[in-house]
Amino acid sequence: MLQIRRELVDKIVAHARADHPDEACGVIAGPAGSDDPQRFIPMVNAARSPTFYEFDSGDLLKLYREMDERGEEPVVIYHSHTATEAYPSRTDVALAAEPNAHYVLVSTRDPDEHEFRSFRIVDGVVTEEPVKIIEPES
Repeated sequence: MLQIRRELVDKIVAHARADHPDEACGVIAGPAGSDDPQRFIPMVNAARSPTFYEFDSGDLLKLYREMDERGEEPVVIYHSHTATEAYPSRTDVALAAEPNAHYVLVSTRDPDEHEFRSFRIVDGVVTEEPVKIIEPES
């Protein structure tokens, strides 16, 4: 199960909406081994495509070095689908290289609503998981 704060969900959705009609992508880092998404890191879709996303290799290298220095790992790897449901494509599955990460997909195909789903992708096997959104304390 992915447990994620409402504020982070809102940031992911806002990023996906802002980059539409191109796919948006990014990472939420957290302390290594914690499974606790904390630090929102929007990335640039180097492909600048409505049907594909690609992290810039230089930006990704810089991000991994920074996470290593901070004792973090990618807890959530997210991207958007602009015209289809929030479900990993064959390409998404082939590129999934972090077996411990939650792969979050947001569909922005409907301008008035969004679909927010999380998956584990390990060795080419996609498993949808529940998402628990943690609301801020009032």
